[in-house]
Amino acid sequence: MSDTQKTRGPLAGIKVLELGTLIAGPFCSRMLAEFGAEVIKVESPGSGDPLRQWRVLKDGTSLWWSVQARNKKSITLNMKDAQGQEIARRLALDADIIIENYRPGVLEKWQLGYDQLNAINPATIMVRLSGYGQTGPMRDLPGFGAIGESMGGLRYVSGHADRPPVRVGISIGDSVAALHGVIGAMMALRHRDVTGGRWNGKEGDECIAGRGQMVDVALYESVFNLMESLVPEFDHAGVVRERTGGALPGIVPSNTYTTGDGENIVIAGNGDAIFHRLMKAILRDDLANDPGLVRNDGRVPRTAEIDEAIQAWCSTQQIDIALAILKKADVPVGKIYSVRDMMSDPQFLARQMFEQHAFDDGTPVKLPAITPKMSETPGRTQWLGPKLGQHNHEVLSALGYTEDEIALMEQQHII
Repeated sequence: MSDTQKTRGPLAGIKVLELGTLIAGPFCSRMLAEFGAEVIKVESPGSGDPLRQWRVLKDGTSLWWSVQARNKKSITLNMKDAQGQEIARRLALDADIIIENYRPGVLEKWQLGYDQLNAINPATIMVRLSGYGQTGPMRDLPGFGAIGESMGGLRYVSGHADRPPVRVGISIGDSVAALHGVIGAMMALRHRDVTGGRWNGKEGDECIAGRGQMVDVALYESVFNLMESLVPEFDHAGVVRERTGGALPGIVPSNTYTTGDGENIVIAGNGDAIFHRLMKAILRDDLANDPGLVRNDGRVPRTAEIDEAIQAWCSTQQIDIALAILKKADVPVGKIYSVRDMMSDPQFLARQMFEQHAFDDGTPVKLPAITPKMSETPGRTQWLGPKLGQHNHEVLSALGYTEDEIALMEQQHII
């Protein structure tokens, strides 16, 4: 494989139309863009994606935007205008994958629904991300990541038993849904290609195309998909998994502990042989040699006793010493990292998990590197999140619009 092929990415030649805002849809298409797909992002004229103004800003634009929209082409379309809808339709019919996260029914009003596009282009692949999916009694309700996390079961098991449930400090429900969207898009693309490939742009008897499909991703179902053995445990044994703080329920010991200098570490000593080594390392030979603690099912009833022993030892240790002792004993252990810790950590640096870039004014900025790492066709950052409408002329010219027509659409606020 040539160096040019490697740098273009495994999805080079794949066209993606993004019709969405904020997190779930844009994160889904972001990953495709990172691995070489041409992603055209449609934004509202004047304001654009609300994410542009979220969290920490530089010159009025979110720093998050530089990551979430990297490698994408931004065009502006007034989707309430018939001509704006027609441009979007032309882009959708030309795309390999359409990614959208509007409420169900919105695209249908604009003649951009899956069935409407599929009737013309049978190879249409549409990834639809919504709170509750495209069917069911809740389909029309607004759904955000926080609601998906709650309904999908994650919030219920997060936090301490004596306090209300807590949230993870990021929009994990949206991100998990986005990853499901990426997986679905790749499987749909594979299916399209083995059933005939890309649409040849013709209709009727001359139409040649593989079979596309709709990928229906609900936020709550994506979170629910992560919930391990929750369902069979309840159905078979009537067990409702509850909040257990920093511990992993039913797997002992696996918890968060505080060292003498006030740092927090996670110790996972839940394997039988690991437990024995852990107890030896913290000088608790009595527990290491206790026949009742040889297996996990014997340790679970004595969780509090074991956790107290580990915490008592941790309280006497500085974090660096505790980590060194437990690592030497081959016990899985790790400090709970802040971003400050990550930026100087040898493992992060050795794996090149930060990329150095610069804004248009020359100000340097680091971005997270692209994952997963691929040996032959790695992803790459070609440019940071674009200015609003930066690619209007490029994209519309490719559709056949003249400069005069583009200028007129600007005057009419269609773009």
